Amino acid sequence: MQRFKVQGMSCGHCVRAITQALQARDPLAEVQVDLAVGEVRVASQLPVTEVLQAIQAEGYTVTAD
Repeated sequence: MQRFKVQGMSCGHCVRAITQALQARDPLAEVQVDLAVGEVRVASQLPVTEVLQAIQAEGYTVTAD
């Protein structure tokens, strides 16, 4: 499972937006969002760069952990 630090997440909308953005690229992706620590965990066949791009496209600042 890949881990990413994401800034700017604060609510359920953020969770849905990130989850949907990743699952649009990989429908089988497992996405876990922890708002309290600002972390997204992703189990996917997508390369790290594509996961980063998907999250950034939703307007968040993200770095691979």
